Amino acid sequence: MVKRCKDQPEEPRSSFPNCKDLRILTMSSLRFAKGKESKDRWVAMTDLGELLKDTSRTFALAIPLLPEPTRQEVTTAYLLFRIADTFEDATRWRRKRRVEALHQFVCLLRNPSLREARHWASRWVSESPCAHEGYLELVAETPQVLRTFLTLSEGSREIIQTHSIRTAEGMARFVARAGEADVLRLRNTSDLHEYCYVVAGIVGEMLTELFLLEHHCLRPIASFLHRTASTFGEALQLVNILKDSVDDTRHGRCYLPGNVARKEIFAIARDDLRVAGKYVLAIQQTAAPRGLVAFNALPVRLAWATLDRVEKQGPGAKLARGEVLRIVTMLEQALDSNQPAVGW
Repeated sequence: MVKRCKDQPEEPRSSFPNCKDLRILTMSSLRFAKGKESKDRWVAMTDLGELLKDTSRTFALAIPLLPEPTRQEVTTAYLLFRIADTFEDATRWRRKRRVEALHQFVCLLRNPSLREARHWASRWVSESPCAHEGYLELVAETPQVLRTFLTLSEGSREIIQTHSIRTAEGMARFVARAGEADVLRLRNTSDLHEYCYVVAGIVGEMLTELFLLEHHCLRPIASFLHRTASTFGEALQLVNILKDSVDDTRHGRCYLPGNVARKEIFAIARDDLRVAGKYVLAIQQTAAPRGLVAFNALPVRLAWATLDRVEKQGPGAKLARGEVLRIVTMLEQALDSNQPAVGW
């Protein structure tokens, strides 16, 4: 039986609300946290929660499960990374403008200023980088995200700032490779690994540092978490690349190297997901809060199911809402019965 960290408050037995709709599920998860926060923080987190809901599917379900202060830190970090991702994938902008926007965003991250954030947000939105309303709203709300970032602890701000800058700079390097034709083609598996590290492996490293900052019971497994964090991120990114390959290619993003068999990429993704599973189980075997385990386990379970679906039905195949809810329920049942949070 796993014991709870002495510095962690007792959590409700269930990490998940009992809902039948993903939209309700996400907002109920946010309401679940309300009693633990001050009124002002709750208002701010509700605003960020709406942005999260409109820009993510998986993480809009997973992030609200985290205990505070990790939840607010990860929400803020996710939205900053999503802003960078919006510029990287800006389908209405040419290569040069996407690189410029990423560099502007890096400067804002290096020297956070609400005045500068308002200036750049207004300019970015006026130039309409994409058609996705949720992403456009997020870019417009850059000052609000930055304002929340500035309220975080010094330690968490340093972690988020360092890694978000690394990712935005790496994205700019890859976008610049697209050339005048605005087509990015990854050359081989090494190139693919490097790209996945920039856009997702660094995220895994950042999350791990935030977990270790706030949850001291993870310290005995810190070296293992550090070693496997980037692979965890790569696993989720490879599943997305395989799922979205047709749409990405249509927009000039050829992430699957032409000289590598598709089955080889599937095999790499499976190996990475097994490592991600070990990461989750290592956390579960400590006295970590249930919500922290659930946050890490849910994306892994969803990724396994999505990978199987894409392999059988091809790119573009997705899980239905009912299937996602069944996976959420199965995870809840596993945690209730003290069973492994993930399997393969």
